[in-house]
Amino acid sequence: MAIPFLSLLLPFFFLSLSSAEISSLVGINYGQLGNNLPPPSDSVNLIKSLNAQIVKIYDANPQILKTLKNTDLRVSVMVPNDLIINISSNQNLADDWVRTNVRPFYPQTKIRYLLVGNEIVSSTGNETWFSLVPAMRRIKRSLKTYGIRKVKVGTSSAMDVLQSSFPPSNGTFRADIAERVMKPMLQFLNRTKSFFFLDVYPYFPWAIDSVNIKLDYALFESKNITYSDPGSGLIYTNLFDQMVDSVIFAMKRLGFPDVRVFIAETGWPNGGDYDQIGASIHNAAVYNRNIVKRVTSKPPVGTPARPGRVLPTIIFSLYNENQKPGPGTERHFGLLYPNRTAVYEMDLSGSTPETEFKPLPAAETNEPYKGKIWCVVGKGANMSDVVGALSYACSQGNKTCEPIRKGGPCYEPDSLKRHASFAFSSYWAQFRKVGGTCYFNGLATQTIKDPSYGKCKFPSVVLQG
Repeated sequence: MAIPFLSLLLPFFFLSLSSAEISSLVGINYGQLGNNLPPPSDSVNLIKSLNAQIVKIYDANPQILKTLKNTDLRVSVMVPNDLIINISSNQNLADDWVRTNVRPFYPQTKIRYLLVGNEIVSSTGNETWFSLVPAMRRIKRSLKTYGIRKVKVGTSSAMDVLQSSFPPSNGTFRADIAERVMKPMLQFLNRTKSFFFLDVYPYFPWAIDSVNIKLDYALFESKNITYSDPGSGLIYTNLFDQMVDSVIFAMKRLGFPDVRVFIAETGWPNGGDYDQIGASIHNAAVYNRNIVKRVTSKPPVGTPARPGRVLPTIIFSLYNENQKPGPGTERHFGLLYPNRTAVYEMDLSGSTPETEFKPLPAAETNEPYKGKIWCVVGKGANMSDVVGALSYACSQGNKTCEPIRKGGPCYEPDSLKRHASFAFSSYWAQFRKVGGTCYFNGLATQTIKDPSYGKCKFPSVVLQG
């Protein structure tokens, strides 16, 4: 029996439509770790002005979800890491969470993704790891109980779920989680047609090895740099594809070659500390504009391991968040400053030609800084908190604070700020190589201006470049 040509085309037609719809999805991560951020009403308007189609939050903030009602923005909410263990063994708790945090807003707020935890392998103990999939199952069951069917349940993973990522074809999940965490998770994602939500930051491997990994390769700017994977024969033109494909090969190795990937976070820092290479407005704009252009291209580009496949992507982040802990780059991933102005021009729809953006400032940090750096009390630091940080720095041994004791060369003038700055510098100089940072809960900052005075010589970190 002859089949009409039109009916042959119909499945392809609908497939194309759904692919086109997903392929154009680029969103923004709306973090809230700042004490100077605009209210949700302003933030949602700013998100719209960036032409985002998805907004991801790291909780289920009712004020934000209320503000997102009756917008076209698809929304991702999150179950906090510290609830995973309890929810994993208690269906009533899972039901309560969904009833409180999803049901009041759905469907007027287009909640489409529900992430159970954030990078739990990176940030929690193994009891939480082994509770993850049971918690995901219970949350999925709760959604079904309340008739909420359009929400995909997953969890976001960082690249540290891999034991091996190079070459990409050798991608392998860590031995301590492969069978007990990743395999049941992939079974769940496969069965529920959800996504493997992945956080991918080419900045970090490049910054660690900027000699061997070329900056243009990390920024999607390379014209003639390629890498040929000896295991698969696939050819790579950028670091992002390598990282994503290493996870795709790891999934394949566990028997799940078809679970869809969703980039839950990616981005590039627009600033950082003196000892951090390549963090600049220029590089951040180039990376983010290029990734948006790539994932919104039609037809979809995919990756070498999955050519032509759509890759929904959420950029990190909406704001520079001044209360994020860790190195300076952590507080400099925003597309916007907290005062609502743009760090650089950005269009998340990918439709604005590069020529329409204003020129970018030159990138001045692409080479490692060479010279001395000190760690001092930051501008506007709460001096009550500085007392505790000074005590911590001085309690770490190694005679860190001897010179600021009474009679020491740095005791006079007897100033809390000077004493704390000396202690911070001394601590950082001694312990940086074993993970000590110049942060002190946001009270400290790096400087290349020597704070020494008279006979008081402040210890410094010396970078050779």
